[in-house]
Amino acid sequence: MIQTLLNYFFRYFLFIRNKNVILNGKLKIKNKPLVHILDGTKLIIGDNVTLNSKNAKYHVNMFAPVKIYLDKVGAKITIGNNSRIHGSCLHAYKSINIGDNCLIAANCQIFDGNGHETSLDDPTKRLKITGISKPILIGNNCWIGTSVIILPGTKIGNNCIVAAGSVVKGEFKDNSLIAGNPAKFIKFVK
Repeated sequence: MIQTLLNYFFRYFLFIRNKNVILNGKLKIKNKPLVHILDGTKLIIGDNVTLNSKNAKYHVNMFAPVKIYLDKVGAKITIGNNSRIHGSCLHAYKSINIGDNCLIAANCQIFDGNGHETSLDDPTKRLKITGISKPILIGNNCWIGTSVIILPGTKIGNNCIVAAGSVVKGEFKDNSLIAGNPAKFIKFVK
């Protein structure tokens, strides 16, 4: 009962009353997510979305709660209908679009921009210069396995599966099984 009340509280104060958030239906929150939504950004959440930060009764250990960061003006994160995100980080400088019916397992890192440039000519600049941003697109019906890292500019088609622990960069067609570090197309799945 207390946990249910807390989840309603989180939903109201973190999402419903925030003018930069559009809720298009039911949002289920399990334990408090970490949320940073800068003015001039947009978070769009579809119907029947779950943000799970509760380690109990989840089959993989979560190292941290769901983290949603929009910290550059114009940044946008869209989470499609019926999608579930478990203890993972979404960090947008520009755009992250997650389709409908997606499952994102625990400990994934999805970020569309590098925190710093390499600045090999003068490494001291790394602390002052942010890296480039490229939108991320995850299609409908995708399953992103635990501890996957999705890098800037990645496009994952519909009905794809990304194996646990993969580091993903590039474009992948619909129905792909993707695995490895760096991640590669393995085969088409049905």
